[in-house]
Amino acid sequence: MNHLTKFRYVIGTALAVAMLLTALPPVQSFAATPYDGYTINNLRQDVHSINGYVYERSIDGYELSSGPFVAPEDVFLGDDGTVYVVDTGNSRIVHLDKDNNVIKIVGDPEGDGMLNEPKGVFVKPDGTIFVADTKNQRIAIYDKEGKFMKAYGKPDNPLLGATFSYSPSKLLVDKRNYMFVVSDGNTQGLIQIDPNGKFKGFYGANHIGFSWKRLIDNLIATDEQKAKLAVVKPLEFSNAVQDAEGFIYTSTLGTETNQLKRLSPVGVDTLNIGERRYGGRFDAGPFSVPSFLDIAVDKDGVMTALDLQSSKVYQYDKLGNLLFVFGGLGNQNGLFITPSSLDQSDDGIVYVVDKGRNRIDLFRTTPFADLVHDASRLFVDGRYKEAEGMWNEVLRYNVNFDLAYLAIGKSLYKAENYKDAMTYFELARSRGDYSLAFKEYRKEYIREHFGWICLILIALFALLRYLIPLLWRRQTAFLAVRRTARVGLIKEGVPHDRNV
Repeated sequence: MNHLTKFRYVIGTALAVAMLLTALPPVQSFAATPYDGYTINNLRQDVHSINGYVYERSIDGYELSSGPFVAPEDVFLGDDGTVYVVDTGNSRIVHLDKDNNVIKIVGDPEGDGMLNEPKGVFVKPDGTIFVADTKNQRIAIYDKEGKFMKAYGKPDNPLLGATFSYSPSKLLVDKRNYMFVVSDGNTQGLIQIDPNGKFKGFYGANHIGFSWKRLIDNLIATDEQKAKLAVVKPLEFSNAVQDAEGFIYTSTLGTETNQLKRLSPVGVDTLNIGERRYGGRFDAGPFSVPSFLDIAVDKDGVMTALDLQSSKVYQYDKLGNLLFVFGGLGNQNGLFITPSSLDQSDDGIVYVVDKGRNRIDLFRTTPFADLVHDASRLFVDGRYKEAEGMWNEVLRYNVNFDLAYLAIGKSLYKAENYKDAMTYFELARSRGDYSLAFKEYRKEYIREHFGWICLILIALFALLRYLIPLLWRRQTAFLAVRRTARVGLIKEGVPHDRNV
């Protein structure tokens, strides 16, 4: 074979392979991560799953004109896509553009605009910047150019009491310009402050759950013993965000249930009916309950929450169904040392602040997460049939995804295919939905077999009304004859078998 022939052979083979690859259907790829992908089923068991989020890159400030971050505490993503970093150790707010270039530094070197280890920031759509200036015990306000405007110190109100400690750490501002402030150590709820800096009350405080032990202790303890008992207080909020509909979402530290809440304008939790557990397993440490530090909510109501104890991020749909878990404790990219806050961009990028490594880690969605999000959006809207094909695709990649079985079951139930719906509800371990489907299937079965059921009932009635009494009378007559015969034989002294 000469060189020209060899050349043509190689080129022909390459073209054939290229054409074959082009003809094949596209295959989704899922990037490797330093953490195991898993989800939690309805039995609270960990089951394997494809990862929904993968580490993309970090922002630590070393390549920025502002210099490296020191113990950052918070991040806020503006409506314009820019990023505000609460650089606590440097007592400043660093404003970055979409390409992570420095736009400005908020916080004056001296004077009234000087910050002292701030922990939180909120930026209005018009660019006005509200800073939880923690060590200065105030809320500092700057215009969109970063110029100091004014500050509101500790609220002065008799309802707060003389011993009230004010240490603002996080805040949000609603459309009325009312501030809702998280203050470290405050267990009475979010502090409401009006646009004039006046205290307007507490909002949405956590409640103390019922305890039989506490009740018995109070009943049998003497006055001296009661005075020595520890005072039980509600747990404090760690952060709060507001969605486009005006609901305020909160995260709570150190509780076993209802760690995440969605509060109505009057402070009523509309997310949890009864008690619901968020979070999951602990890979390391002597921890028993999660401690959620922060929560972000996207335009579809998807909640992404950060747990300090496990150093993991948990994501839930608008109804509270678990979608994904990622992160964990460690030194590799994609893991955290001491996470402190998070936020999510409009394009789905999750920003996680790791103050233990003085940086912000960015995570992007995988194709599997995009598929689940699309299906979940339709499911939450009640468009079960439209989402059914997507959920079947989800199950192709992960047969352990309980939400997919539930969603398909809902679609079948709505289509009045109750028998198959029961099968999927059973796979989803949803007893309530299974009972509803069984009830409807029973009605349907009775309607379809009503004629046969009536015939069987008539036959049973005839059997009970005529045949069984007739047999009973015959049996009674036979026994009477036997009894008469035995009596006659006895009187005549004739030997007989007692069994006859």
